[in-house]
Amino acid sequence: MADGSAAEAFVAFERVQKSYDGETLVVKDLNLAIGKGEFLTMLGPSGSGKTTCLMMLAGFETATHGDIRLDGNSIKNIPPHKRGIGMVFQNYALFPHMTVAENLAFPLEVRKMSKADTEAKVKRALDMVQMGEFDGRRPAQLSGGQQQRIALARALVFDAELVLMDEPLGALDKQLREHMQYEIKHIHENLGITVVYVTHDQSEALTMSDRIAVFNDGVIQQLAPPEDLYERPDNSFVAQFIGENNKLFGKVSSIDAGVAQVDIEGGGGSRALAINSGAVGTRTMLSVRPERIYIGGEGENQAEAKVLELIYLGDHIRCRLDVAGNTDFIVKVPNAAGARPLAVGETTNVSWMTDDCRALDAV
Repeated sequence: MADGSAAEAFVAFERVQKSYDGETLVVKDLNLAIGKGEFLTMLGPSGSGKTTCLMMLAGFETATHGDIRLDGNSIKNIPPHKRGIGMVFQNYALFPHMTVAENLAFPLEVRKMSKADTEAKVKRALDMVQMGEFDGRRPAQLSGGQQQRIALARALVFDAELVLMDEPLGALDKQLREHMQYEIKHIHENLGITVVYVTHDQSEALTMSDRIAVFNDGVIQQLAPPEDLYERPDNSFVAQFIGENNKLFGKVSSIDAGVAQVDIEGGGGSRALAINSGAVGTRTMLSVRPERIYIGGEGENQAEAKVLELIYLGDHIRCRLDVAGNTDFIVKVPNAAGARPLAVGETTNVSWMTDDCRALDAV
């Protein structure tokens, strides 16, 4: 769902607030509409409110104010086990004394399902995660990745239309984590379930999500598809949190037709899209992605740069430069045929296009 109202949403947070001590709000007046079949990720640093929102949706926490609706009905007073929501946690939460099949059968037995139906659903859920031959094993006999697949199958076994995932891949190694990201994405696409996923890993969020809600300090800073968040951040927090970002501080000297002229602290100037820059005379932060910067004069905005460090990364070279006093200015130079080699200590020019540069709030 690209943007929908709370009225047509499958999941809706309506003016939800949460406080643990009666004073400090960890979630502040949250309004969020999630479409049926959508994969929405709540992304943010520790303490930003994302996990609290997931726990309120699951029923393990109670909203201090506001309402949460599922398929149009308020679930505020419905206990967790009656919400019909699947949950996947980082620690798997499997019963160690039960076999894989018994772990999956448990939520169905609680729902008083017949033995034949239970066996059929368990087999189908295990096949979904390619774990059919492991039904007789106990969790201790499985690897971390296999346990996570079983935890996912258990969340899917009773045909939940909504599955919540709280940092489910955090305990896995990098290669397995990346593999499981694609597995979960494919299962979501094949089943058409609604997934609300919580992570602090931005690459995970970019890989898997239809939309991402970026949280900070109990507030959604931006809600958008992955490409929009990366290419068109609304503010400096999102620009800094999603992907690598170069920042230059300066003062807005003029604004014309949505384009700001900025005098950069440390010398020079640049034109930039006036997204969240404030008025003429105010301090702003220029944001431009490392892969949008040219070594040399192809771009409209020019700056002198000194090469401080070169790191070889195979398909590209990560160059750390000093630009206008910013010694963490990064340019990713493709390791392509004919590319001019740089040397540490040399002075060169960098440039960028106005459309690739955003004037945001200074923090």
